[in-house]
Amino acid sequence: QVQLVESGGDLVQAGGSLRLSCAASGSIFSINAMGWYRQAPGKQRELVATITSGGSTVYADSVKGRFTISRDNAKNTVYLQMNSLKPEDTAVYYCNAAIIVVQAGLRYEYSYWGQGTQVTVSS
Repeated sequence: QVQLVESGGDLVQAGGSLRLSCAASGSIFSINAMGWYRQAPGKQRELVATITSGGSTVYADSVKGRFTISRDNAKNTVYLQMNSLKPEDTAVYYCNAAIIVVQAGLRYEYSYWGQGTQVTVSS
């Protein structure tokens, strides 16, 4: 079984900072891309940032220059440093990872999601 556990969500004032963490655990062979998505009330889930196992990153235009994604491959953990937060960043933030597991001697890649962590930015 594989689990993604997020932490770090909180209530913060506009202009403040938060750091989200997401740790993967279980029967993991390796992890390819990891990322953060968010879903605000009444809106669809959207990409925030992704990072490959080699460290290449992609950001949504709305967070470029304010958010930084990073990962610790030894700890199977991905982070999202969020600075200069705005009220429009308020959402549930979800971690996603493309994880390779071994089943019956074969490798399979599955997409896993965390349970979500609430980020609320007050004006």
